[in-house]
Amino acid sequence: MLAQFEPAFAAFIQAEMQTDLAHDYQHVLRVVKNASKLCQQEGAIEAVVLPAAWLHDCLSLPKDHPQRAQASQLAADKAISFLTSIQYPAEHYQAIHHAICCHSYSANITPTTLEAKIVQDADRLDALGAIGIARCLQVSSQLKRPLYAPDDPFCNTREVDDKTFTLDHFYQKLLKIKNTMHCQSAKKEADKRSEYMQGFLEQLQSEINH
Repeated sequence: MLAQFEPAFAAFIQAEMQTDLAHDYQHVLRVVKNASKLCQQEGAIEAVVLPAAWLHDCLSLPKDHPQRAQASQLAADKAISFLTSIQYPAEHYQAIHHAICCHSYSANITPTTLEAKIVQDADRLDALGAIGIARCLQVSSQLKRPLYAPDDPFCNTREVDDKTFTLDHFYQKLLKIKNTMHCQSAKKEADKRSEYMQGFLEQLQSEINH
């Protein structure tokens, strides 16, 4: 059943994404892949997980937008309107809506279903590891933020300020993501990716202090 709808999902998300460099179509494809794998490992309902993964960023707002925390709710509403237009089975709408609402870190909504937990985990995995580092740098460059504070690059003695410095975002959010994972398989992958990011910071520190 899903196979017949996926071309429509792909066309819609490519047409509708209001994207920054880190929230592009390739990001969506990676989240769908993560979600599909987690869905199989955890025994979740694909008819909920995969549409939510495909459509989770059908409306996205920049990191510094004043309505950023509401973006996932707006995306969920837009996704259900689209699913209605293509006559996707209506019995899944509520669960898909909830999963999309929950995916956003800034929205801070606790997922109450396995499917919503999987979509959230799948999206957050894409903020970790090598791809997470690259996406962080993309967004910070777009916002014209310097890489680090010259006097204390790694927040050893000052308050974290990721609205000013790129590296601060690792300490404000990225290194904490692994502790928010729900599924065991996602936790294992998040630990591996977080370790890679920690290694990047250690290497960067050795180069800065060389």
